[in-house]
Amino acid sequence: MQIHSATIQVKTTGNSDIINISPQVEKIVSRHPILNGLILLFIAGSTAALTTIEFERGVVEDLRQAIERIAPHNMSYEHDARWGDGNGYAHVRAALLGPSLAVPLKDGNMVLGTWQQIVLCDFDNRPRTRDIVVQLQGIA
Repeated sequence: MQIHSATIQVKTTGNSDIINISPQVEKIVSRHPILNGLILLFIAGSTAALTTIEFERGVVEDLRQAIERIAPHNMSYEHDARWGDGNGYAHVRAALLGPSLAVPLKDGNMVLGTWQQIVLCDFDNRPRTRDIVVQLQGIA
């Protein structure tokens, strides 16, 4: 078994910024000899998350609106009362979606649905530079 690690760096605008990172992940996959295994993605930080979605303007907006209904930005959060940084909602949103994602790798290709892309969701209330760790694990 082989393991290869890489990092994708993404600049975000915050405020529920949703960015398709599939092309960057595909580029990493194409540079390594692993053909079958697993791609593990992880974002360090408690106000961002990773998931998959059809990266189409309507669906992306639907996701933003659904997240707003679940964890509204204008609600009172204990985190904000304690720290005063106004991003309590971002922590809750990120915790609901999660910081990691696993994607199977088969014959050198990511196993995703026809319209499924990997996306970074940055919920913080300010622009950030996010580092996503990508690990390929498997056999050549």
